[in-house]
Amino acid sequence: MSLAVVYSRAQVGIEAIPVTIEVHLTGGLPSLSIVGLPETAVKESKDRVRSALLNSDYYFPVKRITINLAPADLPKEGGRFDLAIAIGILAASGQLPRESLHHYEFVGELALGGELRPIRGVLPVALAVRNVERALVVPMDNADEASIVHHLDIFPCRTLFDICQHLQEVKLISPRRTHALPTINPSRFAPDLNEVRGQHQARRALEVAAAGGHNLLMLGPPGTGKTMLASRLPSILPPMTEQEALETAVLQSVGSSAGFQVESWGERPFRTPHHTASGVALVGGGSHPRPGEISLAHNGVLFLDELPEFDKKVLEVLRQPLESRQILISRAARQAQFPANFQLVAAMNPCPCGYLGDPSGRCQCSTEQVKRYRSRLSGPLLDRIDLHVEVPHLPRQDMRLEARSETSAVVRERVLSARERQLQRCHKPNSHLNHQEIEAFCRLNEPDERLLDTAIERLGLSARAWHRILRVARTIADLSCSDSIKTQHLTEAITYRRLERY
Repeated sequence: MSLAVVYSRAQVGIEAIPVTIEVHLTGGLPSLSIVGLPETAVKESKDRVRSALLNSDYYFPVKRITINLAPADLPKEGGRFDLAIAIGILAASGQLPRESLHHYEFVGELALGGELRPIRGVLPVALAVRNVERALVVPMDNADEASIVHHLDIFPCRTLFDICQHLQEVKLISPRRTHALPTINPSRFAPDLNEVRGQHQARRALEVAAAGGHNLLMLGPPGTGKTMLASRLPSILPPMTEQEALETAVLQSVGSSAGFQVESWGERPFRTPHHTASGVALVGGGSHPRPGEISLAHNGVLFLDELPEFDKKVLEVLRQPLESRQILISRAARQAQFPANFQLVAAMNPCPCGYLGDPSGRCQCSTEQVKRYRSRLSGPLLDRIDLHVEVPHLPRQDMRLEARSETSAVVRERVLSARERQLQRCHKPNSHLNHQEIEAFCRLNEPDERLLDTAIERLGLSARAWHRILRVARTIADLSCSDSIKTQHLTEAITYRRLERY
């Protein structure tokens, strides 16, 4: 019998779809054909496999070789099937035993000399292989990433010859056990908040945003610390749960050419795309859909500096993910869904030159220029940002002060306490409350209802903004350890919507 069956995985979005590789050898003119919707890189694998076999001291069968990648209607891409195809040819030609192959799944790209090169997206492959109770054979450079998964036997290999020796039981490879992961601790990663001097209102808004998972927009002239504040938000966010850390690792494994780096386990993403980024770069896409910046910021922070400099059409694509916390990429042949539960933090100048309202009077922008500049941000987008805060110019004497403010650890304790109240109340942060939960947990007394109605009318806010004010007020109340929203909590929440008047 000259038929061998080998198992591997294709990548579709963040899913690892099982692929069965059938290799059949028959008599006739020597040839090798690959069927099952292979793309160019997969078709080219026959040349890599031939060279790898010969350079590993195995012979390449001089027969008619047919390789089927099933399911046939699933497009296959990349060099991830090289190793499985090579094993299949060796097994079909009798150079390897077929009996044990059904216990393994193989992924990896082959070099011409037989060395194994790493592939993208090993972590979702490892999770899927564990569910079917097989062992996974991976390139050595992917071993640390794959070993994040518990209860899975991983066999890391440097060369094709190594895995063949193992399958022949000549020289067995010791399975890699679960990697010892670092403790999830936010202070390991982000810079500390005590390095920010002054800007007490902006620091307060940052704390509220962290406590309730709210989106934040900072407006102020250049050099006032907007980027500095944004970069310190991860240091006061609650530590990630193991499930959140795993979700984030899977997206980085799929979306990054370097894969997931184990040393960054538990680190909340902080993504800062340049304002020239396209819509596809932001939300994901491509002929073979990959996650964009909003998905790579899942469970973390997406920071958009110089917000009005982004193309208006690019910014508008954020509206739906900000509400649904996921993105569905649709193409003619396939769909891919990526999670996008991120906190948006944005920064902008008050005018094109950046110095509107500066005491020095150096701003020369006309009213029309300022209006045109701010009109690049649509009302519906601003409506979805919970907190709007001004970051004014810092007096020079404040810059000389040596005394530093609270550390990230101190602020994080308050944030953790407030977040715990939210999780005990409704198992989610306040920014995720739906209409029924807002009615249940954000009740106001009659005078405060009149206050909110007056504010909504004077600021010209929408029903969505009304709900967001209540969510923010609930978070402020949680930071104060209050069971109900009081007038001072509601008043502070309303002040964070004042920029919508401009």
